[in-house]
Amino acid sequence: MFSIKKIDIYLFKSFIGLFFATFFICLFIIVMQMIWLNVDELVGKGIPLPILGKFFFYACLSSTPLALPLAILLAALMTFGNLGERLELLSMKTSGISLFRIMRSLIIFISALVIGAFFFSNDVIPVAQKRMWTLLFSFRNKSPELDIPIGEFYSGIRGMNIYVRSKDYKTKDLHDVMIYDYTEGFDNAKVTTADIMRVEVTEDKQNLVIILKNGEHFENLRGMSQNKNNIPYRRETFAYKELLIDFDSNFKELSESILENQHVSKNIQRLTKDIDSVNVVRDSLKVSYGNDILKRRVFQQVYEPTYEEKQKKLPINVSAVKRNTDSLFLTSTQSEMKKIAQSAVVNMQNIYSDVQYNTVVINDADNFFMRHNIEWHRKFTLSFACLIFFFIGAPLGAIIGKGGLGMPAVVSVLLFVVYYIIDTMGRKFATEGFWEVWQGVWLSSAILLPIGVFLTYKAATDAQMFNKEVYVKFFKSLYNFYSYKFWINAYSNTMTKLSDIFKI
Repeated sequence: MFSIKKIDIYLFKSFIGLFFATFFICLFIIVMQMIWLNVDELVGKGIPLPILGKFFFYACLSSTPLALPLAILLAALMTFGNLGERLELLSMKTSGISLFRIMRSLIIFISALVIGAFFFSNDVIPVAQKRMWTLLFSFRNKSPELDIPIGEFYSGIRGMNIYVRSKDYKTKDLHDVMIYDYTEGFDNAKVTTADIMRVEVTEDKQNLVIILKNGEHFENLRGMSQNKNNIPYRRETFAYKELLIDFDSNFKELSESILENQHVSKNIQRLTKDIDSVNVVRDSLKVSYGNDILKRRVFQQVYEPTYEEKQKKLPINVSAVKRNTDSLFLTSTQSEMKKIAQSAVVNMQNIYSDVQYNTVVINDADNFFMRHNIEWHRKFTLSFACLIFFFIGAPLGAIIGKGGLGMPAVVSVLLFVVYYIIDTMGRKFATEGFWEVWQGVWLSSAILLPIGVFLTYKAATDAQMFNKEVYVKFFKSLYNFYSYKFWINAYSNTMTKLSDIFKI
């Protein structure tokens, strides 16, 4: 009967604190890396802080599949490394407690965590990813905050380029301004210069008011002239001028329905249903398109019944239709040959266009199937990766016997980088169709699982894998084996034994 012992409580307390600490550290690093990749969409657009906080929250939830296995690996390494460094693990084994009995409480906790990670991946992550990507697309559609730089062209206003030579930071006036307006096309550009410009936003934040002082406006009148070589223009000198420009600076969150049909927003039930549906549609499209192409003919020639068949109303000789194409072409006149060739070229072009269109449609169905199938398998690989990394980290920490954050952090990062590279490579092969989907997605787990089994076995048998004296002794014996003294001694011993045999 299972009963909780002090050793179980002690191991659990030693592990749980390190687990939460490493989890939040890993999560912070991964989220910061994702934000750094999308920094252009977040900075300089005046996004409200509550919206940014919501985005960070959903980003943390979406990054959990990467942070959780890494945190388990690092926490297990540090926990058992600390036990080995303080000789506590040695004391437990000396008392007759096996490694699996020591790990029992943590195995139960990790098993519960694996089950929770599966439900989290199936129920929480689709909602979090859908809302996170919806917010990110909303950020991309948000107009940037109006911050016109000095000494370079500013194109943040649609259809306009603005150049400013200097700026008064106290009054916020811009001096020596040139405005190029391309809203009516590049050939009909309007140029405005002014000594002073000030930019204001209307109260509803839907428009910009540009106030210009002491300037000139140039505009060609291309539409009013019929002579292309002589285009009139209009010049205007003003002391004060106002321009009203559409510039929506409000933040508008897009509807989550734009991602409703994407694989990132679906759980296993919806993924399974959509995979089955698109698989049936994809197979039917391939069959129907293939049969349609095979039925097409380059040379279209109607069979004409013979005179006897017309008079006597005999059945048409169907075998006569299957004539040699070359003989039919050569028996035609030159004008008929030309028409036949032109018709063949047109038919081939139509067939080629249909093949291209059908290929695009089938590729879209294949991509839809691949993405959904990969996402279906990844619901399980998250949970399995947590289990594998625990059985790598715990025995590895026991073998290394080094605690703290130095050695365990280095080993954890290296192992996780290897896992991430293998996982990315497998998914790429699966997406491009070189491998089956299950082979590509489960490649990293298939490689790391034997490593975890091997390390667990070595830790349970107290193998000295990282004892440098063992390796030094091995290489010394290997060197002695290949050295000339070894072979001389072996030769002399052999000759001595042979001489003794012959003497007898």
